[in-house]
Amino acid sequence: MKSSRIRNTVVAAAAAVALPVSLGVMAPQAFADPAAPGTPTPPSAPVTPGTPTSPGESTPPGETTSPSASASPSESPSPSTSASPSPSTSPSRTAVPSPAVPFGPGCSSIPKTGAGSFAQMATEQVATAISHNPDFSTFLSLVKSAGLTDRLNTAKDITLFVPTNEAFKKLSTSQLDQIKNNEAQLREVVKYHVTEKKVTPDLLPNGVFSTWEGTTLSTSGSDRSFKVNDTAKILCGNIKTANATVYTIDTVLMPK
Repeated sequence: MKSSRIRNTVVAAAAAVALPVSLGVMAPQAFADPAAPGTPTPPSAPVTPGTPTSPGESTPPGETTSPSASASPSESPSPSTSASPSPSTSPSRTAVPSPAVPFGPGCSSIPKTGAGSFAQMATEQVATAISHNPDFSTFLSLVKSAGLTDRLNTAKDITLFVPTNEAFKKLSTSQLDQIKNNEAQLREVVKYHVTEKKVTPDLLPNGVFSTWEGTTLSTSGSDRSFKVNDTAKILCGNIKTANATVYTIDTVLMPK
């Protein structure tokens, strides 16, 4: 009996010593920081389907996260009614007659039908065409004297400014005789009435054109009122012939 008590006492004393030691060994592990390196991390709990994952976590295969309700798009404002732009004012242009028909107060002297009419002149070469109108007889006689009839009839796309008989009456007898009797001057005067290009009505307001004489003549004006060299008025313009355009004028042009 006495030995049994002694044994029990020894065992109890050993247990009393061993228990604090074991607790001291276990305590660091029990209170260790789970995020510290080397510390095993307990397995994550499985994500329940339909439960949105926290940022940074991937959604397990086969599972979808519930999309957050997107805000309904705000109604786009109806486009404001912009005021219609005021029509732009086109740059002012000098009015010119239609390029398709003759114009001017002197056109009334042209025969309506037959020889010398607009329709007949359109089918003939220019020197031949003006020969049918008696109002151009003085100028035509100068053309023949200068030997320029054939050249006028064979030229292409020229313009002829034809002085009427009344235009020649503005010259004195001595002036006209001097032109007729001086062959060089005669040719210069006639050739100065011919431009090297076709002059259409739209070119008349500010035109400068080279002549057969070698210098230039100018045109100016607007609407149906035009002048050549600021002196000779265009009486009837834009008369078509087979090879030229004719403008009749009220003053004889003199080379500069």
